[in-house]
Amino acid sequence: MLTRRHIRTKVMQSIYATKHSNQESLKNEEKFLNKSMQDMLDLFIINLNLLINIQKHASEYYKKGQKKHLATAQDKSPNLKFVNNRLLEKLVNSKVLDKINSQKKLDIWVFDDEYPDLLWKDILKSEAYKLYLESDVDHYDADKNFIIELYQNIIAPNDKLYDYFEDKKLTWIDDLPIVNTSINRFLKFIPKHAKDLKLPDLFKNEDDREFGLNLLRKSLLNEDDYSKDIVKNTQNWDKDRIADLDYILLIMACTEFTKFPSIPIKVTINEYLEIAKDYSTPKSSNFINGLLDKIVKQYKNEDRLNKSGRGLI
Repeated sequence: MLTRRHIRTKVMQSIYATKHSNQESLKNEEKFLNKSMQDMLDLFIINLNLLINIQKHASEYYKKGQKKHLATAQDKSPNLKFVNNRLLEKLVNSKVLDKINSQKKLDIWVFDDEYPDLLWKDILKSEAYKLYLESDVDHYDADKNFIIELYQNIIAPNDKLYDYFEDKKLTWIDDLPIVNTSINRFLKFIPKHAKDLKLPDLFKNEDDREFGLNLLRKSLLNEDDYSKDIVKNTQNWDKDRIADLDYILLIMACTEFTKFPSIPIKVTINEYLEIAKDYSTPKSSNFINGLLDKIVKQYKNEDRLNKSGRGLI
């Protein structure tokens, strides 16, 4: 689920957060980083729970309709195709999901139920929902494709839901695009005969799991040396005049140049330029690009570039 770029972003945020707190220490920064990465997986589970709770609101809606004093024939015998959606039923009946929710208390929609309710109302009045109910196609893949369509076009783009996540936890806004993409992929590959859900791993492999912590540790432990290199290559500038995020990204890039043999120099530079475009000032990417070019030349002259294997590309 987590890409290397997202891991780098998490490391940047961890360093930034602790440098602006009164608890700056390697232990605290590692704790912040681990929690920040785990929060992303929690957000994934929370969004699956959102689908379950939308289905619950749909079920209650139709039950209330049946109890109307002047119920119509349609109210008394509603089309429950959505309530009985086969993919949603897999989520509702998942023991894996239920266990995680019991352990971590992630079914937040029990308390903030206005959000599944407003999303259900948006779904109810949508053309996609109308066509789904009217369709004669009735099999698992059709159910699955409809839920994916709803998530992509109605749930994920909802502004009120976006604001809710931003208020709940600021870092979730950075996580949301990847989580939404991961959920689409996850739903797509739930097989018809699966007995239970197989939730995705947070990291692609063990190397990625270790990468974030190693990048954090080595950046902090070698910061003083890299800081001197940065100042040396900025004419008429000192460290205090460099934007905080730019300085952190530069330190991290220097760490990858010298402490991560398998990562090519071009990959490092491109990654931090893209992160700077998303998080720092409009001029930051050009500033960082020019400065990293100078630092690479310095490290080459001083034989400090530690690259081997794939890192030589």
